[in-house]
This record gives sequence, C-alpha cells and structure tokens, in this order.
Amino acid sequence: MQIQAMDIVSADMQDGKALQQAQVFNSFGCNGDNLSPQIAWSKAPQGTKSFAITMYDPDAPTGSGWWHWTVINVPAGVNMLPTGAGQAGGANLPPGAVMGRTDFGAAAFGGACPPVGDQPHRYQLTVWALDTEQLPLNQDSSGALVGYMIRAHALGQASLTARYGR
Repeated sequence: MQIQAMDIVSADMQDGKALQQAQVFNSFGCNGDNLSPQIAWSKAPQGTKSFAITMYDPDAPTGSGWWHWTVINVPAGVNMLPTGAGQAGGANLPPGAVMGRTDFGAAAFGGACPPVGDQPHRYQLTVWALDTEQLPLNQDSSGALVGYMIRAHALGQASLTARYGR
C-alpha cells in the first residue's frame, strides 16, 4: 500500500530550524519547558479512521533512536493538537486518544535532551493517517511497538524535522 503525503504545520516547530526551549526536556541536565508542540494537519487520505502522532530522534546514541512522544487513536474528525497536549494524564488530548510510553519511561511528551557536545539531533514530528479507529495498544506500549502498529495501518503521513543540540 502506498502511503500518501499529507500537509503538516506547527506554530512551535519549523522544518529544518532549531527547536525552541519550550520543546526541550526539563531533566537529565536539560532546562526546558517540556511542552509538546502545537501541530495541525490536513489532506488526510480517503478512508482515514484515526490519526497517530510521533516524535522521534534517529540520532540518539542508543542504536535504536529515541521515542519522545507517541499518541494513538486520535479521532478522524480531529486535525490539530494544542501546545502542551502531551502532558502526563492526557487532559489536553481528544477523547479516546492514548499516549504510549516514551524512552524516558512515561506516557507523556518528553522534550529534546541530546548529549552535550553531540552534533544537533533531528527531531521528527510526524502525523499518521490510519485505516483503523483504534490500535490495540495502551500507555505501557513502547515507541517501537507503537511505530510498528502505525506502519501496519498507515494510509498517509506528514513530517516536520527540527534540530537541537547543546
């Protein structure tokens, strides 16, 4: 199945630009606001039944990257999430949406915090259009499992990639 291109915009992230302090983690030696970015999307493919959002750092020195945020089961009628929607507990998420466990160990947004001295890392924020209303996952699901299930059901996607180093 061919994954169709969608459109994505964010008031908090710009493609190819540096992340703002608002999207930087507030621990592990980093001093940011740890707020998930605002995100809006359009041009979902026909047959879209839900959306998922991921934020991933492929440059993390782990051998497997770093999952900063996963959100699944966003209803098909939703086309944006506000700044801070990724706070623990999910109060700012649409009804039915679920956050998976990040590599920080929590079901919440975890901002950028690359090792000191590394080249700036890439932070890929992606919205996925899915062919199912719900993925059978919960807040304990790892980023790798969420990513696997998203790709098995993806109809469309759009991404922004920002950079951050310290």
